[in-house]
Amino acid sequence: MPTSPLVSVVAALLAGQPAPHSTPINIQYEVTFTRSTAATRTLQVAMRFAVEDPEPVLLSLPAWTPGAYEISNFAKSMAEFHATSRGVELHWDKADFDTWRLDVPAPGSVEVRFTVSADHLDNAMAWSKADFLFVNGTNIFLYPEGRGTDIKADVTVTTEADWLVVTGLPALSKGHFVASNYHDLVDMPFFIGKIDVDSALVDGKQHRVASYPAGALTGGARQLFWSQLKATVPVMAKVFGETPWDNYSTLLLFDGDFAGGAALEHQNSHLGIYNPGFIGTPILASITAHEIFHAWNVKRLRPADMVPYRYDQPQPSTLLWVSEGITDYYADLALVRAAVVDSTGFLDLTADKIREVSAAPAVALEDASLSTWIQPTDGTATIYYPKGSLAGLLIDIMIRDGSDNKSSLDDVMRALYQRAYKTGRGFTTEEWWQVVAEFARQGDFSDFSRRYVDGREPFPYAKIAPLAGFRYVADSIHEPRIGVGTTTMDGAREVVTNVIAGSAAADAGVQLGDELISIGDIKANPTFGAAFRTQYRARIGEKIPVVLRRDGNPMTVTMAVRETVRVEERLEYDRRATLKATRIRQGILRGTTEHP
Repeated sequence: MPTSPLVSVVAALLAGQPAPHSTPINIQYEVTFTRSTAATRTLQVAMRFAVEDPEPVLLSLPAWTPGAYEISNFAKSMAEFHATSRGVELHWDKADFDTWRLDVPAPGSVEVRFTVSADHLDNAMAWSKADFLFVNGTNIFLYPEGRGTDIKADVTVTTEADWLVVTGLPALSKGHFVASNYHDLVDMPFFIGKIDVDSALVDGKQHRVASYPAGALTGGARQLFWSQLKATVPVMAKVFGETPWDNYSTLLLFDGDFAGGAALEHQNSHLGIYNPGFIGTPILASITAHEIFHAWNVKRLRPADMVPYRYDQPQPSTLLWVSEGITDYYADLALVRAAVVDSTGFLDLTADKIREVSAAPAVALEDASLSTWIQPTDGTATIYYPKGSLAGLLIDIMIRDGSDNKSSLDDVMRALYQRAYKTGRGFTTEEWWQVVAEFARQGDFSDFSRRYVDGREPFPYAKIAPLAGFRYVADSIHEPRIGVGTTTMDGAREVVTNVIAGSAAADAGVQLGDELISIGDIKANPTFGAAFRTQYRARIGEKIPVVLRRDGNPMTVTMAVRETVRVEERLEYDRRATLKATRIRQGILRGTTEHP
């Protein structure tokens, strides 16, 4: 009796040999989102392909989305998995929690169908309303094991006739798209539904803005956003010497239940989720600039640890402070160089980051870059963003000072882009510091790296800032403080993620994981700390109730209002700066150097 393909697989595994499996060809995907599926907050996905050998087919779904440095296990949102060939149901089982093994008994066509939940308001996930869906390719596009990422595929989107589809994938016709490889396929999210879409030339390339809900970003606010976009993109492109896309899509979702603003980068688009209060503010322009700068720094130029992307496991790197933090520095530079904010606004952005880093536990940038994958609850999960940005400013100053303002961090980014990305590889920590030293034209940066990047010493603002005409100021502030750090969960709950030892909250018995409901007269929300300091400044020593929820149970503890001394650090412009320092400062703000 002939041996079945599935038995052959089991025998191979028992013998310690690689299991034979077929490699699908002519892959086609269909994504269906209509009013009917929207009613259940789901979408339907079909995958069709041909196989030439009667061997099992292994299909896997990514476990994470690049740019969102956490394992999300997208397979948990899948249901109703079916596989057929020529109208006959195929036997299948799970090889692991995100890999399906199909027993294909004969060559021919295969169709796989499943549904995906779209109810998670996170820019790495899928989310829907009655007239709208956003979804990432990593959430829905299975890939065949054994084919590598050189997978050409067609994608058809089936939706309502009056709904629009926006994605970075090249369109062959309405609702029909194509991808030349798997990396492209999963790196271009979709907006589907009733959305506002318009386009314009930005730095000579086509740019689209798609926003939901329809009517949320209109009139003067939309014109302002476009003007900020048109101003910032060219100054970012100048850093690298090219605009690496033919078209770019900015995908904006506004939702009143979302507490803040967050976005996720892709190679020719980005997807941002914002509270409507962000509309018309420089914050929206700042996050937008950050994500667009990622099209160069991380989507193309990125650490060797993440080249190529793998979708089945974490890809930790000690260089996320460069990929994210340096990008955040350039978002600030883009705003000031494009005159979206003035020079005072640039210092305000810098001061906010100094305060954020000062309030967090001391952590090395390299360690924070690694640890983000497990989302530590001590307040350092994303500290490599502001701290990496500040490191970028200091490194930029040192490069300009060492080269007499003839070189800058711009030169470092451009050189790495050419030497690493353009040659098909990532860059290493050693290469980063070598290129930095090359353009600084003196010494090396091993001491700076050891103490402030691999080490936890406070940044030497007082020593380095004056080289660029900035004055370091540290003021002692006496004010009441609670002594907790919180994270907004589900857009509404303030959950304690850090309790400072010896603080008022610690002595009152507040614990990690508690949900804060109110502190005295202050309702717990993302801005409760500032409100508390204002309202209780003159009430030191008073005992107030803290209402919280622990393990689902409401409880109240008593806290004494306590005054603490906080050192507030910031940079100011030094009107007595040397001529050289003034030239360096102007170069940073204007994006210029002084070539001989």
